[in-house]
Amino acid sequence: MTFGSLLTATIAYFCGSFKPRWMKVDILAFGVHPDDVELGCSGTIIASVQQGKRVAIVDLTQGELGTRGTIDTRKEEATVAAAIMGVDVRENLKMADGFFEINEENIKKVITAIRKYQPEVILCNALEDRHPDHGRSSKLVEDAAFLSGLRKIETFENGNAQEAWRPKYVFHYIQDRYLKPDFVFDISHVMDQKIEAVLAYKTQFYVAGFENGEPQTYISSPEFLETIKGRALLLGKRIGVKYAEGYISKKMIGVTDFDAFVQETT
Repeated sequence: MTFGSLLTATIAYFCGSFKPRWMKVDILAFGVHPDDVELGCSGTIIASVQQGKRVAIVDLTQGELGTRGTIDTRKEEATVAAAIMGVDVRENLKMADGFFEINEENIKKVITAIRKYQPEVILCNALEDRHPDHGRSSKLVEDAAFLSGLRKIETFENGNAQEAWRPKYVFHYIQDRYLKPDFVFDISHVMDQKIEAVLAYKTQFYVAGFENGEPQTYISSPEFLETIKGRALLLGKRIGVKYAEGYISKKMIGVTDFDAFVQETT
């Protein structure tokens, strides 16, 4: 993406295509840290937006414990990444990075977001992973998705009582550790755009020509980005396409049409 097209996308995100915060969406993607969504499921999001789906992103924390960058830079980077992905809205619940708990207060924050956007599908962090926040947030979102359907749990948005809402599916994307997916999503045609969204976090990942003098980390080396591409290649190969993202579902997935299956490319 050129600077001009990125600038246009960012302006459109804030002005033209930025939908009201209370809109209903098809997909609501949660990430415990800004950049989790980009790494784990941004290809799926980009492809879904191209299919006409409405997508919102909710980050649980501001990533304030990250070795590199600041709250402000992460916020700026998340905004640019959202524009690249073409999502309708992105917000941050500002829970405590590293120390948030699965308690009533935080569950109700997530329930409020779910009821605000009324998604059919939720995408969220891996069930367990290298970073302890990932698995804990996964459990938090999964619990909230169920409890959001109970009408006797009261939540409010701008002073107005919300209606109960339970999404049809909660899918967990795969992150650092390899977890065998229950299904994979073909992202072959949007892989380049996925990488652009990831590289919007220039303080976090390796971007040629950018150096802020901060310590190197596990995710800031050029090799880390190669693992992201390699994972997508591996999962794509399993279904006969070039790139794919994997998901775990605790709910059995059913189909009504064999045409829904991905056909291997020759």
